[in-house]
Amino acid sequence: GRSVVTLAGNAGMATAGSGDVLSGMTGTLLAQGLDPLEAGALGAFVHARAGDLAADDLTQVCLTAKDLPAYVPAAVREILG
Repeated sequence: GRSVVTLAGNAGMATAGSGDVLSGMTGTLLAQGLDPLEAGALGAFVHARAGDLAADDLTQVCLTAKDLPAYVPAAVREILG
């Protein structure tokens, strides 16, 4: 089998609802036709990068799951470069 590891993300993302945000992002990518491994890897990376951007602004202590979606566009812009 194949596996993927991301080094992005932070401890502030270990908060209620963060996994729900990740599930929604991954499901959206699957619905767009991505391969399940690719959808999972890309969803996890975008989610983690959005969490890093949010933590930079809000601190890890203040980060909540509802903050993450606001940082997704910036994370995607970084990835697309």
